[in-house]
Amino acid sequence: MINNSAGTATLKEITEPQIFRANSFVAPGCRGNPAGVCLLPAPRDEEFYKTIAVKMDMSETAFCYNKNGVYRLRWFTRAANEVDLCGHATLALSWLLWNKGYVAPCTALHYDTRSGVLSASLKNKDVYMDFPAKPVTPLKKDEYPLAELLGVNVTYMGKAWFDLLAEIDNEDDIKNLKPDFVRLKTIPVRGIIVTARSRHKGYDFVSRFFAPSIGIDEDPVTGSAHCALARHWGDILEKKEMVGYQVSREGGMVGVANIGDRVLLNGKVQETNISANLKRQLGFKT
Repeated sequence: MINNSAGTATLKEITEPQIFRANSFVAPGCRGNPAGVCLLPAPRDEEFYKTIAVKMDMSETAFCYNKNGVYRLRWFTRAANEVDLCGHATLALSWLLWNKGYVAPCTALHYDTRSGVLSASLKNKDVYMDFPAKPVTPLKKDEYPLAELLGVNVTYMGKAWFDLLAEIDNEDDIKNLKPDFVRLKTIPVRGIIVTARSRHKGYDFVSRFFAPSIGIDEDPVTGSAHCALARHWGDILEKKEMVGYQVSREGGMVGVANIGDRVLLNGKVQETNISANLKRQLGFKT
Protein backbone atom coordinates (compact mmCIF):
# COMPACT_ATOMS: atom_id res chain seq x y z
CA MET A 1 0.00 0.00 0.00
CA ILE A 2 1.36 3.46 -0.97
CA ASN A 3 0.72 6.74 0.86
CA ASN A 4 0.06 9.79 -1.30
CA SER A 5 1.02 13.39 -0.46
CA ALA A 6 -2.23 13.97 1.43
CA GLY A 7 -1.34 11.13 3.79
CA THR A 8 -4.20 8.86 2.71
CA ALA A 9 -3.81 5.29 1.55
CA THR A 10 -3.80 4.47 -2.16
CA LEU A 11 -5.03 0.99 -2.96
CA LYS A 12 -3.08 -1.22 -5.31
CA GLU A 13 -4.54 -2.68 -8.51
CA ILE A 14 -4.08 -6.24 -9.72
CA THR A 15 -2.15 -5.48 -12.90
CA GLU A 16 -0.42 -8.84 -13.27
CA PRO A 17 -1.01 -12.35 -11.91
CA GLN A 18 -0.04 -12.80 -8.26
CA ILE A 19 0.30 -16.09 -6.35
CA PHE A 20 0.17 -16.55 -2.57
CA ARG A 21 -0.23 -19.26 0.03
CA ALA A 22 -1.82 -18.94 3.49
CA ASN A 23 -3.15 -21.13 6.29
CA SER A 24 -6.79 -20.58 7.25
CA PHE A 25 -8.59 -21.17 10.56
CA VAL A 26 -5.34 -21.10 12.52
CA ALA A 27 -5.44 -21.01 16.32
CA PRO A 28 -3.08 -21.81 19.20
CA GLY A 29 -2.01 -25.41 18.64
CA CYS A 30 -3.73 -25.50 15.21
CA ARG A 31 -1.90 -25.03 11.93
CA GLY A 32 -5.09 -24.61 9.92
CA ASN A 33 -5.66 -25.48 6.27
CA PRO A 34 -3.17 -24.35 3.60
CA ALA A 35 -4.76 -22.64 0.59
CA GLY A 36 -3.41 -21.28 -2.65
CA VAL A 37 -4.60 -17.84 -3.78
CA CYS A 38 -4.14 -16.55 -7.32
CA LEU A 39 -5.07 -12.92 -8.04
CA LEU A 40 -5.63 -12.12 -11.71
CA PRO A 41 -6.18 -8.92 -13.70
CA ALA A 42 -8.54 -10.80 -16.02
CA PRO A 43 -9.99 -14.32 -16.42
CA ARG A 44 -7.85 -17.11 -17.82
CA ASP A 45 -8.69 -20.38 -19.57
CA GLU A 46 -9.57 -23.59 -17.72
CA GLU A 47 -6.20 -25.19 -18.39
CA PHE A 48 -4.44 -22.33 -16.60
CA TYR A 49 -6.55 -22.79 -13.45
CA LYS A 50 -6.11 -26.54 -13.42
CA THR A 51 -2.36 -26.44 -14.07
CA ILE A 52 -1.71 -23.92 -11.30
CA ALA A 53 -3.94 -25.80 -8.82
CA VAL A 54 -2.13 -29.08 -9.47
CA LYS A 55 1.32 -27.51 -9.10
CA MET A 56 0.32 -25.59 -5.96
CA ASP A 57 -0.67 -28.97 -4.46
CA MET A 58 -3.11 -27.44 -1.94
CA SER A 59 -6.49 -29.00 -1.16
CA GLU A 60 -7.90 -25.94 -2.96
CA THR A 61 -6.52 -22.91 -4.76
CA ALA A 62 -8.73 -19.83 -5.17
CA PHE A 63 -8.63 -17.83 -8.42
CA CYS A 64 -10.22 -14.40 -8.66
CA TYR A 65 -10.32 -11.21 -10.67
CA ASN A 66 -12.20 -7.95 -10.23
CA LYS A 67 -15.09 -7.20 -12.57
CA ASN A 68 -16.93 -3.91 -11.96
CA GLY A 69 -16.24 -4.00 -8.23
CA VAL A 70 -17.29 -7.64 -7.76
CA TYR A 71 -14.69 -10.40 -7.57
CA ARG A 72 -15.35 -13.43 -9.72
CA LEU A 73 -14.13 -16.39 -7.67
CA ARG A 74 -13.47 -20.03 -8.55
CA TRP A 75 -11.82 -22.88 -6.64
CA PHE A 76 -9.84 -25.85 -7.97
CA THR A 77 -8.38 -28.82 -6.09
CA ARG A 78 -4.91 -30.35 -6.38
CA ALA A 79 -6.58 -33.01 -8.60
CA ALA A 80 -7.76 -30.23 -11.00
CA ASN A 81 -11.41 -30.57 -9.98
CA GLU A 82 -13.48 -27.39 -9.73
CA VAL A 83 -15.63 -27.26 -6.57
CA ASP A 84 -18.82 -25.32 -5.87
CA LEU A 85 -17.84 -23.90 -2.50
CA CYS A 86 -14.64 -23.59 -0.46
CA GLY A 87 -14.43 -21.78 2.86
CA HIS A 88 -10.75 -21.89 3.77
CA ALA A 89 -9.49 -20.64 0.40
CA THR A 90 -12.07 -17.82 0.49
CA LEU A 91 -10.91 -16.90 3.99
CA ALA A 92 -7.28 -16.78 2.80
CA LEU A 93 -8.18 -14.80 -0.31
CA SER A 94 -10.12 -12.20 1.66
CA TRP A 95 -7.37 -11.70 4.23
CA LEU A 96 -4.73 -11.32 1.49
CA LEU A 97 -6.76 -8.76 -0.47
CA TRP A 98 -6.95 -6.59 2.66
CA ASN A 99 -3.45 -7.34 3.96
CA LYS A 100 -1.70 -6.74 0.62
CA GLY A 101 -3.41 -3.40 0.09
CA TYR A 102 -5.78 -4.27 -2.76
CA VAL A 103 -8.89 -3.50 -0.68
CA ALA A 104 -9.32 -1.19 2.31
CA PRO A 105 -9.77 -3.22 5.53
CA CYS A 106 -13.00 -1.34 6.28
CA THR A 107 -14.51 -2.43 2.94
CA ALA A 108 -16.60 -5.58 2.65
CA LEU A 109 -15.79 -7.98 -0.17
CA HIS A 110 -18.37 -9.56 -2.48
CA TYR A 111 -17.64 -12.64 -4.56
CA ASP A 112 -19.57 -13.97 -7.54
CA THR A 113 -19.31 -17.78 -7.34
CA ARG A 114 -20.99 -21.02 -8.37
CA SER A 115 -22.71 -20.90 -4.97
CA GLY A 116 -24.11 -17.40 -5.47
CA VAL A 117 -22.81 -14.17 -4.00
CA LEU A 118 -20.58 -14.62 -0.94
CA SER A 119 -19.43 -11.76 1.28
CA ALA A 120 -16.54 -11.23 3.67
CA SER A 121 -15.63 -8.57 6.22
CA LEU A 122 -12.69 -7.98 8.56
CA LYS A 123 -13.22 -7.43 12.29
CA ASN A 124 -10.07 -6.98 14.34
CA LYS A 125 -7.89 -9.84 13.05
CA ASP A 126 -10.72 -12.24 12.18
CA VAL A 127 -12.27 -12.72 8.74
CA TYR A 128 -16.06 -13.16 8.76
CA MET A 129 -17.69 -14.82 5.76
CA ASP A 130 -21.40 -14.80 4.87
CA PHE A 131 -22.15 -18.22 3.35
CA PRO A 132 -25.37 -20.12 2.54
CA ALA A 133 -26.68 -22.34 5.35
CA LYS A 134 -26.94 -26.03 4.46
CA PRO A 135 -29.74 -27.82 6.34
CA VAL A 136 -29.19 -31.52 6.93
CA THR A 137 -31.88 -33.94 5.72
CA PRO A 138 -32.06 -37.23 7.67
CA LEU A 139 -31.24 -40.46 5.84
CA LYS A 140 -31.81 -44.07 6.80
CA LYS A 141 -28.65 -45.36 8.46
CA ASP A 142 -28.45 -48.27 6.01
CA GLU A 143 -28.69 -46.03 2.92
CA TYR A 144 -24.89 -45.75 2.84
CA PRO A 145 -22.50 -48.14 4.67
CA LEU A 146 -20.73 -45.34 6.53
CA ALA A 147 -20.44 -47.25 9.81
CA GLU A 148 -18.57 -50.03 8.01
CA LEU A 149 -16.39 -47.68 5.95
CA LEU A 150 -15.52 -45.47 8.92
CA GLY A 151 -15.14 -48.32 11.40
CA VAL A 152 -17.35 -46.68 14.04
CA ASN A 153 -21.00 -46.71 15.13
CA VAL A 154 -23.01 -43.98 13.38
CA THR A 155 -25.91 -42.63 15.46
CA TYR A 156 -27.26 -40.28 12.78
CA MET A 157 -26.76 -39.87 9.06
CA GLY A 158 -27.98 -37.05 6.86
CA LYS A 159 -27.49 -35.34 3.49
CA ALA A 160 -26.23 -31.76 3.40
CA TRP A 161 -26.25 -30.40 -0.16
CA PHE A 162 -23.27 -32.16 -1.76
CA ASP A 163 -21.98 -33.94 1.39
CA LEU A 164 -23.05 -36.66 3.78
CA LEU A 165 -22.98 -36.00 7.53
CA ALA A 166 -22.42 -38.79 10.05
CA GLU A 167 -22.79 -38.11 13.78
CA ILE A 168 -21.16 -40.42 16.32
CA ASP A 169 -21.29 -40.52 20.11
CA ASN A 170 -17.69 -40.14 21.19
CA GLU A 171 -15.35 -37.23 20.48
CA ASP A 172 -12.30 -39.47 20.97
CA ASP A 173 -13.55 -41.86 18.27
CA ILE A 174 -13.49 -38.96 15.78
CA LYS A 175 -9.78 -38.44 16.43
CA ASN A 176 -9.02 -42.14 15.99
CA LEU A 177 -10.96 -42.78 12.75
CA LYS A 178 -9.23 -44.82 10.06
CA PRO A 179 -11.58 -44.68 7.06
CA ASP A 180 -11.56 -47.03 4.08
CA PHE A 181 -10.71 -44.35 1.51
CA VAL A 182 -10.88 -46.71 -1.47
CA ARG A 183 -14.51 -47.55 -0.77
CA LEU A 184 -15.42 -44.05 0.45
CA LYS A 185 -14.34 -42.77 -2.96
CA THR A 186 -17.19 -44.71 -4.60
CA ILE A 187 -19.94 -42.87 -2.67
CA PRO A 188 -21.44 -40.30 -5.10
CA VAL A 189 -20.99 -37.17 -2.94
CA ARG A 190 -18.33 -34.49 -2.60
CA GLY A 191 -17.34 -35.53 0.92
CA ILE A 192 -18.16 -37.14 4.25
CA ILE A 193 -18.51 -34.98 7.37
CA VAL A 194 -18.02 -36.95 10.60
CA THR A 195 -18.92 -35.11 13.78
CA ALA A 196 -19.53 -35.45 17.53
CA ARG A 197 -20.52 -33.23 20.42
CA SER A 198 -17.59 -31.73 22.34
CA ARG A 199 -16.80 -32.57 25.96
CA HIS A 200 -14.60 -29.45 26.27
CA LYS A 201 -15.48 -25.87 27.13
CA GLY A 202 -13.43 -24.27 24.36
CA TYR A 203 -15.55 -25.55 21.48
CA ASP A 204 -19.03 -26.98 20.92
CA PHE A 205 -18.46 -29.81 18.44
CA VAL A 206 -15.67 -31.62 16.62
CA SER A 207 -15.46 -32.88 13.07
CA ARG A 208 -13.33 -34.38 10.33
CA PHE A 209 -13.90 -34.19 6.58
CA PHE A 210 -13.05 -36.85 4.00
CA ALA A 211 -13.36 -36.24 0.24
CA PRO A 212 -11.47 -38.94 -1.70
CA SER A 213 -13.92 -38.59 -4.62
CA ILE A 214 -12.38 -35.19 -5.47
CA GLY A 215 -8.79 -36.20 -4.69
CA ILE A 216 -8.67 -35.13 -1.01
CA ASP A 217 -8.55 -38.08 1.39
CA GLU A 218 -8.79 -35.71 4.36
CA ASP A 219 -9.18 -31.94 4.35
CA PRO A 220 -7.43 -30.26 7.31
CA VAL A 221 -10.16 -27.65 7.97
CA THR A 222 -13.31 -27.32 5.87
CA GLY A 223 -15.22 -24.05 6.03
CA SER A 224 -18.00 -25.17 3.68
CA ALA A 225 -18.72 -28.26 5.81
CA HIS A 226 -19.45 -25.91 8.70
CA CYS A 227 -22.37 -24.47 6.73
CA ALA A 228 -24.05 -27.80 7.52
CA LEU A 229 -22.45 -28.35 10.93
CA ALA A 230 -23.70 -24.95 12.13
CA ARG A 231 -27.30 -25.86 11.34
CA HIS A 232 -27.01 -29.43 12.62
CA TRP A 233 -25.48 -28.55 16.00
CA GLY A 234 -27.40 -25.29 16.33
CA ASP A 235 -30.65 -27.27 16.36
CA ILE A 236 -29.33 -29.88 18.79
CA LEU A 237 -27.57 -27.52 21.20
CA GLU A 238 -30.15 -24.74 20.76
CA LYS A 239 -27.37 -22.23 20.17
CA LYS A 240 -26.96 -19.55 17.53
CA GLU A 241 -23.21 -18.98 17.92
CA MET A 242 -20.75 -21.85 18.33
CA VAL A 243 -17.15 -22.90 17.75
CA GLY A 244 -16.19 -26.01 15.82
CA TYR A 245 -12.85 -27.78 16.17
CA GLN A 246 -11.78 -29.81 13.14
CA VAL A 247 -9.54 -32.48 14.63
CA SER A 248 -7.36 -33.31 11.64
CA ARG A 249 -3.60 -33.70 12.05
CA GLU A 250 -3.21 -29.96 11.39
CA GLY A 251 -6.34 -28.87 13.28
CA GLY A 252 -8.36 -25.68 13.00
CA MET A 253 -11.00 -23.59 14.78
CA VAL A 254 -14.09 -22.30 12.96
CA GLY A 255 -16.50 -19.83 14.52
CA VAL A 256 -20.10 -20.18 13.27
CA ALA A 257 -23.30 -18.18 13.69
CA ASN A 258 -26.71 -19.12 12.29
CA ILE A 259 -28.53 -16.15 10.77
CA GLY A 260 -31.70 -17.17 8.95
CA ASP A 261 -30.79 -18.99 5.76
CA ARG A 262 -27.16 -17.87 6.05
CA VAL A 263 -24.20 -18.86 8.19
CA LEU A 264 -21.41 -16.56 9.33
CA LEU A 265 -18.06 -18.37 9.45
CA ASN A 266 -15.05 -16.74 11.03
CA GLY A 267 -11.40 -17.53 11.59
CA LYS A 268 -7.82 -16.30 11.45
CA VAL A 269 -5.30 -16.49 8.60
CA GLN A 270 -1.50 -16.71 8.52
CA GLU A 271 0.41 -16.18 5.27
CA THR A 272 3.13 -18.71 4.44
CA ASN A 273 6.00 -18.46 1.99
CA ILE A 274 6.17 -19.66 -1.59
CA SER A 275 9.70 -20.32 -2.80
CA ALA A 276 11.10 -18.31 -5.69
CA ASN A 277 11.77 -21.59 -7.47
CA LEU A 278 8.10 -22.65 -7.28
CA LYS A 279 6.98 -19.22 -8.48
CA ARG A 280 9.23 -19.56 -11.50
CA GLN A 281 7.88 -23.05 -12.19
CA LEU A 282 4.35 -21.64 -12.03
CA GLY A 283 5.23 -18.79 -14.37
CA PHE A 284 4.93 -15.93 -11.84
CA LYS A 285 7.42 -13.16 -11.20
CA THR A 286 9.62 -13.66 -8.13
